[in-house]
Amino acid sequence: MIKAAYYVGQEKELMIMDLASLTTETRNERTSHLDEMSIHEFAETMNSEDQTVAVSVHNALPAIEQSVATIAARFKRGGRLFYIGAGTSGRLGVLDAAECVPTFGTDPEMVQGLIAGGMSAMTVAVEGAEDDPELAVKDLRSHQLGTDDTVVGIAASGRTPYVVGGLDYAHEIGAATISLACNTNAVISRHAQTAIEVPVGPEVLTGSTRLKAGTAQKLVLNMLSTGSMVQIGKVYGNLMVDVRPTNEKLVERSQRIIMQATDTSSETAAKAFRESGENVKLAIVMVLTGLGPDEAAQKLSDADGFIGRVKVD
Repeated sequence: MIKAAYYVGQEKELMIMDLASLTTETRNERTSHLDEMSIHEFAETMNSEDQTVAVSVHNALPAIEQSVATIAARFKRGGRLFYIGAGTSGRLGVLDAAECVPTFGTDPEMVQGLIAGGMSAMTVAVEGAEDDPELAVKDLRSHQLGTDDTVVGIAASGRTPYVVGGLDYAHEIGAATISLACNTNAVISRHAQTAIEVPVGPEVLTGSTRLKAGTAQKLVLNMLSTGSMVQIGKVYGNLMVDVRPTNEKLVERSQRIIMQATDTSSETAAKAFRESGENVKLAIVMVLTGLGPDEAAQKLSDADGFIGRVKVD
């Protein structure tokens, strides 16, 4: 038996976890002869296994919906979203946080990913970092975690000490806490106000949770960030109206979004885009209302940033 013992939480409660009992660590009978499969057999088997992930995520929708509502409510109060995790889980959190900036035009501090061992752990494993619950406390304190913030603890195993420590600290100071695990009855579920459990079963490659578990986590994180951004007005229809045009491709996309949102010509869209200071959302309101930048900006402010709520005279 492979066992891991560690202290978690302020109570210094000793918890013993039998890794062999976790479904993410057990052997997959369908791939017991993985090394003997043809490439075609391997691809077919792995694809078949991956198709089970979306079903597992679907079963967790109630908890995901509650989590989106929590994150959005905290955003509306000026709060931030922190993802915390180790290894693959931490990297996926950092990735999702980074993508919010160009996609939704957020301030880099609004959604942040913290990985055990710091940013160097994005490419090289930092020995022992995930086993230290106090390290997460230090990381969150360094970002001045507050009562309006939300912390999402991510761990495929559902028992990473770094994540447990971070969730406990967040709860202690009054921040909202959400856990995301790929096993049922996960340890981190008991340390969060909302627990998302997406059991994906044994991996194709035993214990390699960058596979199905990683896919499940990515799907859930996509929903958490995108869903919460929709709830605070950063989407109009299904258009990313707060996109930041930081390169030529995004400039072209921005003008196309204006055209699609207002059913206008490319010339009108380009003109509004320039006059708005390359602010897609503002340009859309300008076209819809026929107002200049200042008046359109006031209309948008009155509508709390939701284009759909702007009153068109």
